[in-house]
Amino acid sequence: MASGARGEPTAEVRERFRNQKTRDTTPEIRLRKLLHAQGFRYRINHAIDGLPRRTIDIAFTRLRLAVFIDGCFWHGCPEHFVPPKKNGSWWEDKIARNKERDEETNAYVRQQGWVVLRFWEHDLPSVSLEAVTAEMERIKSESDQRTL
Repeated sequence: MASGARGEPTAEVRERFRNQKTRDTTPEIRLRKLLHAQGFRYRINHAIDGLPRRTIDIAFTRLRLAVFIDGCFWHGCPEHFVPPKKNGSWWEDKIARNKERDEETNAYVRQQGWVVLRFWEHDLPSVSLEAVTAEMERIKSESDQRTL
C-alpha cells in the first residue's frame, strides 16, 4: 500500500474510502432502534440546508434537535483514536479537517436554531438514549414555558 504524491492515498486506498459506510452505521442503527422502541419518530440523514454534502444522522425536526454519532477513527476520538503509521502527516491533516468540519457544522446548525448532541461510536446506546430523551424533555419544557 504505497502512498501517492505528497503522502496522499493510492487509488486502492481511495477506493476503500469510497466504500466506507457513511450512513446507517451500526452505532447509529442501535440508537435509532432504541429511540423507535420508545415511540420517537425522526428523520435520518437529514440534509442541512446551506451546507452541501452534510447531514444530521438523526434529526428531530419539530424539536430542532440534531444527533450525530461520530466514529472514533474518522473524528479523532480522544480515547480510542490511534493515528495510522503510514502517511502520518496526511492522516493528521485529514482528521484535523474532519474535526474542524464537525465544529463548523455544529456552529451552523446551532445558528439555525437547532440543539446539537454528539456521541462517539463507543458510547453505550442506552446512555445516548438517556441523553437524547433528557434533551427532548428540556426542549419541550422550554417551549411550554414560552407558551404560558
